[in-house]
Amino acid sequence: MDRQIAHATTIMPENENTKLYTGAAIDPPTAVAACAEHYAELDVTTNFSFLHGASHPDELVLTAAQLGYRAMAVTDINTLAGAVRAYAAAEKVKGFQLIIGARLVFADGSPDVLAWPTDRAAYARLSQLLTLGRRRAIKGECRLTLDDFLDHQPGMLAAIAPRWPWEDRIVALQLREAMGDRLSLAISLSRGDDDQQLLEDAVRFAKQTRIPLVATNHVHYHDPGRRVLQDVLTCVRHGCTIQEAGHRLFPNAERHLKTPLQMVRQFADHPPAIERGLEIAARCTFSLSELKYNYPTEVVPLGKSPADHLRELTYLGAAERYPTCIPEGVRLTIEKELEFICHTKYESYFLTVHDLVRFARSQGILCQGRGSAANSAVCYCLGVTSVDPAKFQLVFERFASGSRGEPPDIDVDFEHERREEVIQYVYTKYGRDRAGMTASIISYRGRSAIRDVGKVLGFGQDTLDQLAGKLDWWHRGTLSSSQLREAGVDPDNHTIHQLIALTKQLLGFPRHLSQHVGGMVICREPLRDIVPIENAAMADRTVIEWDKDDLDILGIFKVDILALGMLTAISKALVLINSYSPGFKAQMHTLPDEDVDVYDMVSDADTVGVFQIESRAQMSMLPRLRPSTFYDLVIEVAIVRPGPIQGDMVHPYLKRREALRADPTFKIEFPKEELREVLAKTLGVPLFQEQAMKLAMVAAAFTGGEADELRRAMAAWKRGGGIEKFRDKFIGGMTGRGY
Repeated sequence: MDRQIAHATTIMPENENTKLYTGAAIDPPTAVAACAEHYAELDVTTNFSFLHGASHPDELVLTAAQLGYRAMAVTDINTLAGAVRAYAAAEKVKGFQLIIGARLVFADGSPDVLAWPTDRAAYARLSQLLTLGRRRAIKGECRLTLDDFLDHQPGMLAAIAPRWPWEDRIVALQLREAMGDRLSLAISLSRGDDDQQLLEDAVRFAKQTRIPLVATNHVHYHDPGRRVLQDVLTCVRHGCTIQEAGHRLFPNAERHLKTPLQMVRQFADHPPAIERGLEIAARCTFSLSELKYNYPTEVVPLGKSPADHLRELTYLGAAERYPTCIPEGVRLTIEKELEFICHTKYESYFLTVHDLVRFARSQGILCQGRGSAANSAVCYCLGVTSVDPAKFQLVFERFASGSRGEPPDIDVDFEHERREEVIQYVYTKYGRDRAGMTASIISYRGRSAIRDVGKVLGFGQDTLDQLAGKLDWWHRGTLSSSQLREAGVDPDNHTIHQLIALTKQLLGFPRHLSQHVGGMVICREPLRDIVPIENAAMADRTVIEWDKDDLDILGIFKVDILALGMLTAISKALVLINSYSPGFKAQMHTLPDEDVDVYDMVSDADTVGVFQIESRAQMSMLPRLRPSTFYDLVIEVAIVRPGPIQGDMVHPYLKRREALRADPTFKIEFPKEELREVLAKTLGVPLFQEQAMKLAMVAAAFTGGEADELRRAMAAWKRGGGIEKFRDKFIGGMTGRGY
């Protein structure tokens, strides 16, 4: 055990250990490696079989490609939660076939069945089957019977994964009668003393039942060095220490991806078992790329196209927002956005969000779009946001870009006391078979990882509390020698080394599925045909198995129905105001932007309970900045953040503001006059992501899509966002334009 943990310490480089997992550390091959032998691994458990597999889906896919596999199946336990991550990795490798499947574990005591859909229809049946099992169980569990599988098995290939030695033929014969040549018997060898006897018994049973054998390795991790982490996960699952685990653990480290040559040699006495795996792989032609998301049709009146209806609603809203005349600049922006939206076929998405906002307002529920949606003039005209594009510098590409290859993301806040009404409206309108909450993957971070690993290794609760107390929620799991001593442990102790090494490996592993705070997927066809649905812990909620990143990869749209307590307060304030002003109906977008008395209070830091400017840091900055306009408040909120502070942007801005206050003729100098439009409102100091994008476009000749990619890389630089790849283009573009 110690030797294995020591190995685990050395196989993980320090630069990988110090960040949360955001992708395999393996360099992705561009194509499957050359291999003298052909073998398809059809039984692979990832870490999305929560607390079972000890490798991420992409680690398994990329390692298989490096070893020369042409095909591999992901078969997590009663779930498709990790399928999209595996698919995304497989798409990067030419010549690699990913087979989507599942290991079905039955509640009636029947042996496990590995199921692989051959086509789109069969995949839908597998997803329906998993939905059935999860909807009849509590959150996180799945209750299926063999009869359930028999009802859904058309179009699937399957293999019984029996507990050898296994003499009961009834189930095998029942499945063979239903499935014919689509059924196999899975056999895996683990280099134990009984391998030869196990294979002989399996061959005999296969002949008696006339079901062909298929070779697998029952893979649980991509590299043998993960065996110790596999043991830790098993102990966490069973709630025991490593000393108490006993036969719950695998006897050795053989459940890793072997080379095709190793597998062929292992089954040298029965080559048909290898050939059967290749045959199954050839028959499984389904790919997740076949999943096509279709918008609901309810949001478009009969006889109208989505594009025509969106245009009509947009200009109706524009006429309401600008009752005298739509500014020409706004009209041009609307036309530009509508052209993009219609070209990318996003019309129904905007109409769906508009429908939610329309319903909320019809019920007197205050709502407001947040984030990048404020960069869209169409969203403003549809009533989704209250940010007037005529007053602010907007970059539509910040919200949506063709080069991004993913749908725009419109987040809408609703009164927190009434948000559930909007969610239930969605369920009522579209039905629970066509709507579901998006999942949120709860992953191990520093504190949770060190606690779970420490319990398995036998550390006392007091020691673990001390160690976890040294880690913030965002911490990467690394503790210095001084921190370890402060926690009362010896940093040179071998068991402490084991604890730290295993904690680092566990960081970023999925722990369980939770529900997103408000993301919902709404489909035209039954949602269970695309992704399994399970019950949420909260009553009257159902959740799909995929999170936001998975949906983005597959181009599946979600709408974010979020809750904000401040909107409840504002709603009540508007009711109060309107009760005293019968001749004036106050609304979010009609409230006066500037009020001298309000700004006097703000400048005196009298902002307790005022959304976004009530923190101590904000209250200490307000008297220095002394905001007198709404845009000053926007700058105030933006500047009191780690980025501007660490980037030395705060003091230059304040000095220039004070200089202007003392001398209104003070001139701000710009490297070139063309940057005045980009930076003038922030006195030459770039503070916003939109400004970073415009700088790239104006000064470095980036396209709008390229500028958005740069912005995303900047936002993700701590997670290895790839900002370095823009360095040459950005600097070259600026120097080429005389900067």
